[in-house]
Amino acid sequence: MATVLDRPAQAGPAAPVVRAISFADVKAALLAGVEDFNRAPVIGALLGAVYAFGGIFLVSCVFALDLSYLAYPLLAGSVLIGPFVAAGIYGVSREIEEGRQPTLQGVMSTIFDQRQRELGWMAFVTIFAFIIWMYQVRLLLALFLGYSSFGTLSEFLHVVFTTPDGLTFLAVGHLVGAALALGLFSITVVSFPLLMDRDIDVVTAMITSVQAVIASPGPMIAWGLIVVALLAAGSVPCFLGLIVVLPVLGHATWHLYRKAIVPAA
Repeated sequence: MATVLDRPAQAGPAAPVVRAISFADVKAALLAGVEDFNRAPVIGALLGAVYAFGGIFLVSCVFALDLSYLAYPLLAGSVLIGPFVAAGIYGVSREIEEGRQPTLQGVMSTIFDQRQRELGWMAFVTIFAFIIWMYQVRLLLALFLGYSSFGTLSEFLHVVFTTPDGLTFLAVGHLVGAALALGLFSITVVSFPLLMDRDIDVVTAMITSVQAVIASPGPMIAWGLIVVALLAAGSVPCFLGLIVVLPVLGHATWHLYRKAIVPAA
């Protein structure tokens, strides 16, 4: 009589295989992102507008609460949750890749279907990192500038740029922020599109993302700097540039994922 131990174990999903990418791949992914946006500009602009007006809302809130000095770290931290916001964009690129014409209804259905998969846990990781980001800002403010309140943003900037404590806060804050951003970038750079594309667990996705960064540190870091630079540039004209920048980066991230991860068998 066969026992449980005699039965063959059911094989789970194969672990993703990472391959190295080059700077040329980064450039090609960015150009492909622009092309995808041109093929579905309305959907991209609508999803980008959600991110843009979300930034306007957050900044309006901190000014309304007389916390204007938190505007800069809040905006800088919003970059951390960009990959989650762009989840719908990955679906658009996948539709284009498979030869279908993307529709807003189809994209929203794809996003809604993710509630039954691991993407929600990845979103939790990014939101948690954003909370930690804001707490470390408050902690550094208390350590270097005391518990003084700042009535206006100009007053805060004057203290930060003209006093030794303010300059120290600025330097340490950027170093700590860069370390946190690098860590989160490493675990999310391909994990979001990977979770959209395959039915795997969130831990495997994060490990695969870190492996992709280790396999191609130069191109991946260059991609991270491009993302930060473009998001910063898009935020300057009242965040309206993000209506185009976010979808382009989302499409490009999908194509970078395709280059960094070997397709499933």
